[in-house]
Amino acid sequence: MMLEKFILAAITTNPKKIPSGTAVFHCDSKEEMEQVAANLEAILDGIAHSLTEDLYVIVKH
Repeated sequence: MMLEKFILAAITTNPKKIPSGTAVFHCDSKEEMEQVAANLEAILDGIAHSLTEDLYVIVKH
């Protein structure tokens, strides 16, 4: 099975802005959010996209 164009994870400092149906990582600061996004990008073999200043998603293209 191959996943394409799929949100693998969401990382945020604002839990109210999370898309439903995905893994969620809550962070206390913007710096922590950026570090978690970079690590998950490598671990999940996806691409991190900043949607807003308090929300990143990891997407498989």
